[in-house]
Amino acid sequence: MSRRILVTGATGFVGRRLVACLAAAGHRVGAVAIDLHEPPAAEDSFAVDIRDRAALAQAVARFAPDRIVHLAALSHVGESWRRIPDYFAINVLGVENLLAAAGRCPVLFMSSAEVYGLVPEQEQPISEQRPVSPRTPYALTKAAAERLALATGATVVRSFNLIGAGQAPSFALPSFAAQLAAIERGAPPLLSVGNLSARRDFVHVEDAVLALVRLAEAPQPGGIFNLASGRDHSIAELLERLIALSGLEVRCAEDPEKLRPVDVPRLCGDASRLRALGWAPERGVEVALRDLFAEARANRDRAAANAAAPEAGKRGA
Repeated sequence: MSRRILVTGATGFVGRRLVACLAAAGHRVGAVAIDLHEPPAAEDSFAVDIRDRAALAQAVARFAPDRIVHLAALSHVGESWRRIPDYFAINVLGVENLLAAAGRCPVLFMSSAEVYGLVPEQEQPISEQRPVSPRTPYALTKAAAERLALATGATVVRSFNLIGAGQAPSFALPSFAAQLAAIERGAPPLLSVGNLSARRDFVHVEDAVLALVRLAEAPQPGGIFNLASGRDHSIAELLERLIALSGLEVRCAEDPEKLRPVDVPRLCGDASRLRALGWAPERGVEVALRDLFAEARANRDRAAANAAAPEAGKRGA
C-alpha cells in the first residue's frame, strides 16, 4: 500500500538514500532538510530548520504524512564535546518540535547505539533490554530524545555504525579513504589517525535504509530495534583493509585533535528483533570499504579537474 511518508534530514548520508528507496517502492515522499541546494528525489521538499517549531509544523501540515521518519540530527561523537548547545538544540529540542508537529502520525526515530555507553565484553552483543548509560554529549542527546519519542509511542531505531559512500569526511573511515586517495596521487605517505583500538559494529548504509523502509511501512509503536550486524571490527582492522585495497605503503601518525575525551572501547549489537521482522544485512564491510575508496578517488579526480579548468582557461586567454 502506498503511503505518504515524510523524511527529515532528507539530504543527509542516510536520508537521501531513504527518500529514493521509499519513492522506488511506490510511496509518496516528502523531504525536510535545512539546505535544499541539492534536493532529493521527493514529491515535495521543504527547506526547514527543525529548531524552528512553527516552520516545521507548517511543513508537516502541508504534506499531511501517514508516516514520519526523523533522521535530522548532528551525529559526530567527537564534535559533540565542542558543540554541546547545538547538539542539544537540534537533537533534543528538534525532536520535541517534530513530535509536537506529528500529532497522531506514527514516527520512526533514528537513535544511536552510543546510548548504551560502556558495556562489559561478556554482555555483548548488546540487546535492546539493556539500560542506557550515555557517556558523551551526543549520546546524552540521543538518550533524552528517545525518552521523548517513546512517550508518544514512536518506534526507535538504535543504529550502530553505518558505513558507505557519501559519509562526511569528518568521520574516521571516509577520512582514511580520502587521505589514501591523495597519497596515491603523490601526497606524503603519512596517515593522520585517531584512536584505532575502538571496536564497532558496522552496517552498510544501503542495508540500514532497507531496515528503515521496513519499519516505516509497518510501524512498531513503542518498539526499540537495534540496527546492527552482530559482528564488530576494530578501526585498525578496517584501516588495514583500506590500505590493502589501495596497494600503498603508508605510515600512521596519531593526531591528538582526533582523540576524544571519552571513547567507548566496544559496541556490538544484537539485532534479533529486527531480523524477526524479516531484515538481514546483505553487504559486508568489504563492500562498504570499496565504495568508500572508489568515492574518494572520484572526489580527488573531480577536484583536480576543477582546479585545472581555470588554469587552462587562463592559458587559452
